[in-house]
Amino acid sequence: MARPDVRRSDAEADAPDPNRWRALSVTLVAGFMSLLDVSIVSVALPSLQQSLGAEPAAVQWVVSGYALAFGLALVPAGRLGDALGRRRMFLGALAGFVLFSGLAGAAPSIGLLVAARIAQGLAAGALAPQNSGLIQQLFSGAERGRAFGMFGATVGISTAVGPVVGGLILAVASGPDGWRWIFLVNVPIGLVALVLAARLIPRTAPGRTGHIDVVGGLLLGGAVLAVLLPLAEADAGGLARLWWLFLVAIALVAMFVRWERRLMRRHGAPLLDLRLLSSTRGYATGAALGTVYFLGFSGVWLVFALFLQSGLGYTPLHSGLSVTAFALGSAVSAAVGGRLVERYGRRLTVIGLAAVLTGLVGTIGAVLVVPAESLTGALAAPLLVAGLGGGLVISPNITLTLREVPVRMAGSAGGALQTGQRVGAAIGTAALPGAYYMVLGATGQDHALAAAAALSGAVLSVAAALVIAVRDLRHERAARRRCTEEETHNYDHAAHG
Repeated sequence: MARPDVRRSDAEADAPDPNRWRALSVTLVAGFMSLLDVSIVSVALPSLQQSLGAEPAAVQWVVSGYALAFGLALVPAGRLGDALGRRRMFLGALAGFVLFSGLAGAAPSIGLLVAARIAQGLAAGALAPQNSGLIQQLFSGAERGRAFGMFGATVGISTAVGPVVGGLILAVASGPDGWRWIFLVNVPIGLVALVLAARLIPRTAPGRTGHIDVVGGLLLGGAVLAVLLPLAEADAGGLARLWWLFLVAIALVAMFVRWERRLMRRHGAPLLDLRLLSSTRGYATGAALGTVYFLGFSGVWLVFALFLQSGLGYTPLHSGLSVTAFALGSAVSAAVGGRLVERYGRRLTVIGLAAVLTGLVGTIGAVLVVPAESLTGALAAPLLVAGLGGGLVISPNITLTLREVPVRMAGSAGGALQTGQRVGAAIGTAALPGAYYMVLGATGQDHALAAAAALSGAVLSVAAALVIAVRDLRHERAARRRCTEEETHNYDHAAHG
């Protein structure tokens, strides 16, 4: 039986790279930009539609096309980073992201804008798994927990502050074409990040390239596409027209699993090593928790944008500032959570999810009883509690999910983890606004009740994630007890001869 490839990369064999923290800062800036572009565009859609004279269904693809391409690229790009070198993949993906951001900002028509956004999403999806892979490569021990804490903070904050940043850009860049700066702002920042990344990210020997699993990539890509396409088209009746694609997705996933198992039996190089799910401690649980949590977490911000702007007449900037407390709380607790996760483990995630649940319930209460003119202030406290909890969910969960993953599989593991998060986010951003519009129509335009109903969906999602976390915590404690009992038994046996 052939032995698995256990050769260590240069980064593992040598002393820690002296530039590792500066390299991490640069990669996180790039990651922040790519994730921010998932949510930042939402506040610009009305002005964009008016400027280009586009139909609402076409404009929706400015958001959906990016998210769809992002999700499709994650796992294949992570595997390519493992095989070809993460530095090379990171620099290529970042250069593409900057180029397509510029093309999106300069697009003269809605068709060219959607095409640029799809290309931009592919580049962003290729960039994202290199971040987690580089952390696995450059850091170890307690430092890795801190690095993943910073990465988790970047993931959580970039999603939460998108509406705020978008509102600020539109407030400064006024006029019919002000929306273009939503994309153009990436160009100077991205160019600086590209130069610094080329200087700071160390050159290491790529992994064993071998056979690139094209068949696995096509099967998994088809499955992700079959799930995300009906959700991307939800506003145009996609769920009713394309529901059958969910059945196609199930069939493609089954075929993908069989193919990957076949490759593993033949000692090939699978796109996603399924032992990550079956044998890598914490990976399957963490991936499931992240997917379920993002289902509610991502949809919340679109519900707030609809409720505050369409329902209460807030400006984009006012709408964004109304949810700033969540971003602030998340920023603080995510940085702290990265330092505490090695000490407290899954208990930290349980505490965080309980806080998010409490904050969301308080937010629903404020939405229902506080008048529009006082709502921004009333939302601050419950959203701060939810944000403090959210920072203890995303960052520690990423650390707990990836800490046992071998470095040679870090890119594909990070890509698979983020694919689950993107699928969860896509479901949430379709389901929660769908619930908002459904209740709005049934109640005769009661925006507060519609928002409360949609946010209740997020509460259910977070509660489900909490159940997963509590179960994992119990298993963690049971394993620790068994380990202690075995150590005691071995000690007694040795002491009594």
